[in-house]
Amino acid sequence: MTKFLLSVHVLAAILAVGPITVAASMFPRFVRTPEGEGDDPPGQNLRTAGLLHRICRGYTVLGIAVPVFGVATGAQLGVLTDAWLLASVVLTAAAAALLLLVILPRQRRLLPAPTTEATAPTAEARRAGAARLAMVTGIFNLLWAVVVVLMIVRPGSTTGA
Repeated sequence: MTKFLLSVHVLAAILAVGPITVAASMFPRFVRTPEGEGDDPPGQNLRTAGLLHRICRGYTVLGIAVPVFGVATGAQLGVLTDAWLLASVVLTAAAAALLLLVILPRQRRLLPAPTTEATAPTAEARRAGAARLAMVTGIFNLLWAVVVVLMIVRPGSTTGA
């Protein structure tokens, strides 16, 4: 059962968190220049940014499986009180909070409202917001990188590297 839980946990992390990190990282580039470049049709970059936002939102729901199966795996292995796992849980909670409370709402604010262009941020505001969002997204990605390292190395574990 442990191998099954661990497999689902790792697959969920790859299939859910991976697309979120990529889409969230790409979003600022496309929202920064709404008209596109060269031969791109007008508004193409904003449509792409909208798609990336929907990817982030959709995979966030799937991402709930990562901690659920992670805790189940940890319980099965009897490591729920190990420092490396507790640190991973805290970092995962911080990453989830960043995603839900900062990244997704800021992405939404940088996109024009679906019914009218009048509520769209100005080009200058969009560029500034995209730069701040890129920084927060980098922190989000760094948190996940640290969690992955902790999951692999497991400091203090008798089975760690």
